[in-house]
Amino acid sequence: METANDAWKTLPEGIRARLAAELEEGETLVGCFWPDLDRRLRFRQGLVLLSGRRVLAWEDTARGDAWQSWPLAEGVGLRELDSPTVGTLELVGPEGRLAHWRYTPSRAAEARRLAERCRAVQSGTAPEELHSREDGEVAEEEPSAGRPRTVSLLRLWRFARRHVLMILLGFGLTLAATTAGLLPPLLTMPLVDNILSPYQEDWRSIEARTEQDPAARLAASQDLADRYRNRFARVPWYLGGLGAAALLAWSLSWAQGWISNRVSERIAADLRNTTYAHLLRLSLEFLGGRRTGDLMSRISTDTERICIFLSDTAVDFVSDALLMAGTAAVLTWLDPLLGLTTLATFPVIGWLILWVRKHLAAGFARSYRAWGTMTSILADTIPGIRVVKAFAQEDNEIQRFRRSNDRIVRSNNRVNAVWTFFWPTVALLNQAGLLVIWAMGVYRIHGHLLTVGALLAFLLYIGRYYTRLEAMSRTFAAAGRAAAATQRVFQILDRSSSVPEPAHPVAPGRLRGEIEFRSVGFRYGTRQVLHDLDFHIRPGEMIGVVGPSGAGKTTLVNLVCRFYDVGSGAIVIDGSDIRSFPVEAYRANVGIVLQDPFLFYGTMAENIAYGRPGATPAAIVAAAQAARAHEFILRLPLGYDSLVGERGQTLSGGERQRISIARAILIDPRILILDEATSSVDTETEREIQRALENLVRGRTTIAIAHRLSTLRLADRLIVLSGGRIVEVGRHDELLRHGGLYARLYRAQTETQR
Repeated sequence: METANDAWKTLPEGIRARLAAELEEGETLVGCFWPDLDRRLRFRQGLVLLSGRRVLAWEDTARGDAWQSWPLAEGVGLRELDSPTVGTLELVGPEGRLAHWRYTPSRAAEARRLAERCRAVQSGTAPEELHSREDGEVAEEEPSAGRPRTVSLLRLWRFARRHVLMILLGFGLTLAATTAGLLPPLLTMPLVDNILSPYQEDWRSIEARTEQDPAARLAASQDLADRYRNRFARVPWYLGGLGAAALLAWSLSWAQGWISNRVSERIAADLRNTTYAHLLRLSLEFLGGRRTGDLMSRISTDTERICIFLSDTAVDFVSDALLMAGTAAVLTWLDPLLGLTTLATFPVIGWLILWVRKHLAAGFARSYRAWGTMTSILADTIPGIRVVKAFAQEDNEIQRFRRSNDRIVRSNNRVNAVWTFFWPTVALLNQAGLLVIWAMGVYRIHGHLLTVGALLAFLLYIGRYYTRLEAMSRTFAAAGRAAAATQRVFQILDRSSSVPEPAHPVAPGRLRGEIEFRSVGFRYGTRQVLHDLDFHIRPGEMIGVVGPSGAGKTTLVNLVCRFYDVGSGAIVIDGSDIRSFPVEAYRANVGIVLQDPFLFYGTMAENIAYGRPGATPAAIVAAAQAARAHEFILRLPLGYDSLVGERGQTLSGGERQRISIARAILIDPRILILDEATSSVDTETEREIQRALENLVRGRTTIAIAHRLSTLRLADRLIVLSGGRIVEVGRHDELLRHGGLYARLYRAQTETQR
């Protein structure tokens, strides 16, 4: 029995013994995965194994060990389905799902790795290459991501087609510059064959005849000069032609480069704009499951790689291809046999290019995933530097960054190992081709079948041909990088929001704020969070939502804000399902004050006017006064022009909250969401915020979640949730007299505060 060391060593001794009896002769184990949930989502250890032939699964049941296996036939493979809560690893075949295993988010990277290895096995990747992959390298990749293919670059045409005229102009300039570059060797050939070589041969003949007679040599040389005077008169024209061709090629190349750079920058900018706009319109379900640094890397670093490819590599590739085609045509015209000899090494180079492309594509994908992971670490630690320092975790974070950086180095070293073998090999083959050309050229000159000038022109063309061939071979690395970057960017663009725009939108206008929940249900992954909620909120009514942690309070307000769409039932506002409203037009009627308000880097005025950028200074001040923020803003050195630090770190929690309330007041929403707006401040600050909230909720339909139940005494009604269901509805005093869950929560909180 043959087994792969690294996968085999991760298995406990008892499992190894039982697996030894299951594996067939010569079967190689290439990966394993430990799902930690059973089908009823209870914690239970399982095992999924991948060999070169089949998928095996083991489960420790009450009846003993249970082994199953499925051959890796055509159309059978593993697919991972991640979610923020429960992930699923599926074994699918032509007829549908054959088996599945559930796991918690902590096992997501292992599930992706096994699915990736299954795809690699089916594509013919060698087992030793699979085992060389580092842990964590696929942690940030999309479940659907495979090996990047250069054909994915064609998808950039979506952004390039609006610049088609400039692209065609650049292509025409490239063609003209290439043609100009083909002229110098053609001018060199008559210069050598008609002037320089005959003159040199005649002079050597004179030297041989007049070796002992200086006077005769002088007379013969004068005669030679007279005979060649007309020919040498053409030399300035040849030299001028060479200079003019060089200047023409330079000017055309400069114009083409200027155009291609402008077009590529515009395409990259359009790509960034479109990706960023699409990203912001995706649902929280997508954004909540991705690391910020990885998304930032895709929009910034990956689009920059694409821009570099379009401005430099793609144009150079086209230019090189045109020059090589033109050179091959001219060489065949000059001497068909010698022209065909030129292409002798091309099949070998073509095979090398295909071999390298396969290895570079996977290497670049690993490298970019490693870069995304490192960027995510930066995005975590820099904004969270206070937590890092408070818990004295600087050394741990440094080590985490170093490990991520080392993965980048290892990934790049693998790419470089392939690349540094490839291009010197191409250079060696080119030199071998030149040697063949020299040998063939000397032979044909000896047989009077070729002139020296033609051979010289041939060698000049061959030098350019092989130089361009070598340059083209280098472009495959850049194309591989760009293909990997393009794939990562389009993984965002290919995503559809789980909160879609309606097919037949209904303009919400200025809503009255009447809200009705009709049998609303919602689930995160496989976990049902809300069950058949039915209640009605009148316009201008204030509703408090209370309940123990995990009852579904925040999920309820997320559905009202349409951060998520209901799984079943409907939320109806003013008689219309909110899914019939355009998302942005609907949210313009909704204001939200969060427990931890987010402030942007900018001035106080800019943060207050974030939801209404065109607000007048008078409106901004009025909103700040209503939010009881005006006084502390005026105490700042520059008042409303004072800069807020990133995420509002220069302000206290209460000050940030009052800025957030002012921001909500300014947009004048018809529906107001208060999500634990006073839970993280002291009692005195809470009083200030409560006074500001009284101004905010007046005349608006309000849904308030509060950790401190005493703050909901003024609510018209309280809705008590437990386990995603409504268990009580009533006013504060009524619910206390009822003695149910709300009364127990209130008493427990009151006793804690004593």
